[in-house]
Amino acid sequence: MSDVIVPKGQPIPGDPEKKGWLFKWTNYLKGYQRRWFVLSNGLLSYYRNQAEMAHTCRGTISLLGALIHTADSCTFVISNGGTQTFHIRAQDEVERQSWVTALELAKAKAMLVRAQESDDDEDQMSSGNVAVGGGEGEGEDASRIARELAARFHDLRTCSELVTRHGTSLQRSLADLEIPPTDTTKQVSERATLFRISCNAMMNACSEFMNAAAASSARMSRALQHEREQKTRLQEVVEQLARQHDNLEKTVTAHNTSHAGGNGSGTGNETEDEDHEFFDAMEEGVSTSMDDKTSFVIKVPVNRKNKVKSGESSDESEGETVTETQQVIFVEDKERAESAMGGAETGVVATKASDKEQNFKIWPHVSQVTSMVDGHPRRVRVPDKPNYPLSLWSIMKNCIGKELSKIPIPVNFSEPLSMLQRLTEDYEYSPVLDQAAQFTDPAQQLAYVAAFTVSSYATTSCRINKPFNPLLGETFECDRMADLGWRSISEQVSHHPPMVAQFCEGQAGWQCWQEFTMTTKFRGKYLQVIPLGSASAMFVASGNKYTWRKVMTTVHNIIVGKLWMDNHGDMDIVGEAGPATGYVAHLKYQPYSYFSKDTQRKVTGVIKDPQGVPRYVLQGHWDDRVEVAPVSSASPDNTVCKTGKFVLAWQRVPAPPDSHKWYNFTLLAAQLNEQEEGVAPTDSRLRPDQRLMEEGLWDEANTEKLRLEEKQRGARRQLEAEAEAAAARGADPPPPPRPAWFSREAAPGQPHLRHLYNHRYWECKARRDWSGCPDIF
Repeated sequence: MSDVIVPKGQPIPGDPEKKGWLFKWTNYLKGYQRRWFVLSNGLLSYYRNQAEMAHTCRGTISLLGALIHTADSCTFVISNGGTQTFHIRAQDEVERQSWVTALELAKAKAMLVRAQESDDDEDQMSSGNVAVGGGEGEGEDASRIARELAARFHDLRTCSELVTRHGTSLQRSLADLEIPPTDTTKQVSERATLFRISCNAMMNACSEFMNAAAASSARMSRALQHEREQKTRLQEVVEQLARQHDNLEKTVTAHNTSHAGGNGSGTGNETEDEDHEFFDAMEEGVSTSMDDKTSFVIKVPVNRKNKVKSGESSDESEGETVTETQQVIFVEDKERAESAMGGAETGVVATKASDKEQNFKIWPHVSQVTSMVDGHPRRVRVPDKPNYPLSLWSIMKNCIGKELSKIPIPVNFSEPLSMLQRLTEDYEYSPVLDQAAQFTDPAQQLAYVAAFTVSSYATTSCRINKPFNPLLGETFECDRMADLGWRSISEQVSHHPPMVAQFCEGQAGWQCWQEFTMTTKFRGKYLQVIPLGSASAMFVASGNKYTWRKVMTTVHNIIVGKLWMDNHGDMDIVGEAGPATGYVAHLKYQPYSYFSKDTQRKVTGVIKDPQGVPRYVLQGHWDDRVEVAPVSSASPDNTVCKTGKFVLAWQRVPAPPDSHKWYNFTLLAAQLNEQEEGVAPTDSRLRPDQRLMEEGLWDEANTEKLRLEEKQRGARRQLEAEAEAAAARGADPPPPPRPAWFSREAAPGQPHLRHLYNHRYWECKARRDWSGCPDIF
């Protein structure tokens, strides 16, 4: 009855490893009931029927650390050692054994993946002082081989345990036979004895091999670590030599030029001896070292598939990995007095005096005037955060006996904004996109788009509280077209998994949209937030379209100490349409390290054309500023490239002086939850628990939060009951709730489905037609 899915080639993440009908114990009244079980990614889930797989999961148990044992010939039990225990019965012994074997293998695979992730995370957190860039060449190959060996070793251990268990069961079953000895039983006994001897020999050999492999693996790991350290030191030496080589070239050029001018021979014909002229010492004034402001190193990925398809998940894109990297040193050419970015298009000059002037011109929202809402000036702050003592016991006592997914998180850990509003803050520095829309060079435009993506992380260094999780169907509009030149609409389009769809358009001729969801991993001392989905920006005049995915965020000191956040990882911004097709920006967010000599929160990047030639470079800090510079001399094979003058592309506006009293909000963040007339009834501004928290009534906010969450669960239970009733009648189940302002469809030229804006919201707002909005508050 069960159906084993054998994928072709690489298994697609999320596809079931095994599925089929089994009988699950429910209670003493109903006994065993027929359920549809699905085994996938180390999780065993069950449904009442196959149709429920699209919307309702009745229960899930993680096999990581679970106990799996057989009760009789057809029954087996799965328990996680806590509140979850599944008693399952198969049709016959063969089917039971098939499921038990599949569960054991899935459990072993899940434990191996967890161990590898823990090792990778520890390596990443402890090795922050790493050169900027993608993979590590031979180091990646060695790591891959080590992981493959570990996987094979783990498979061997699992098979050994299965053979031991089944062999012991067979021997016990044969010993329990109470049949008078006959020729047949004697023959079976002899064969069983031979099998036992062979199995014991094989298990002993496996045990010896595993012990030897474990010892050699430890030695190999130490040797590999030593080689990596040697490679790092060698890279530093090569980098220093490259800088000295560049200085020598400049010195030789200056010396030859002065000699040519003095001799009056400007023919340019030089002999071989002149080309190999040596000097006893370098001229005075030429330094052999450079600081970070004049040169930096980026490991540029080559042979990379630049095409990143919109709508792909992070798991689907794992195959597009860096196959090779080369270390490129970018050195600012001080002889160039003018920046290659062009006089009219630079917009910002990287000097302190002009920075202040440009801040006032480029960031109009820092001014507390002219911005109006409903006929009165917008507010400039929110009420101060109350100083409520947080008792851990007051939270834990309400969680006793409850499932983890049903535990309510109090507003004490939140800020009075929803995730929809928090994502809208990405456009706080929209003037960077306005400036990018003026450029005709795709490389220059992409450099400013890259600076815009960095600006969205500016406030994460001081905003550690989580936003409110939106309810299904919750929306948020932000119409700042009159003063900031853009407007956006966001909607919670899915609850399991939580997903936000957003669309924003600017007066300068750009459009942005994103589909945001995330997964989290708790590592004891820190929490990893891994964004999924993708974001895109398009410039209407040129048709240029760029797509990227956000980097990982880690929240440290979850249990003890002061919370702080770090953003780290690689980001690729890929040109997908228009003249920008094939252009790609590789950004590296360096992880925080206590042992790094560089300043923390650093981000560097390089913009390459379709031929792989570096065109622009980017450097800065994601919590402060970003500068870009054109590459004046480069080729795909160059390891030392010269750049023009760095100019300021983005700089963070200082927070209001007393913002630490009100959640470290910026001025824009303080205005997002301000009451406005005419918004949709599902708008986050109208959410009562969030409004109560902003007003300082946290106890009332917690009570209201529980009411809203229970109302959402009640609506879901009603939908499930209607689906069950329809299934009992043999009718089609009612359609699940659909987003009001977004439709799940394929983007032009893209095969994958994603939520796209249907361009109806502002029309409905003008007509005050909110008939399509659900009742969620």
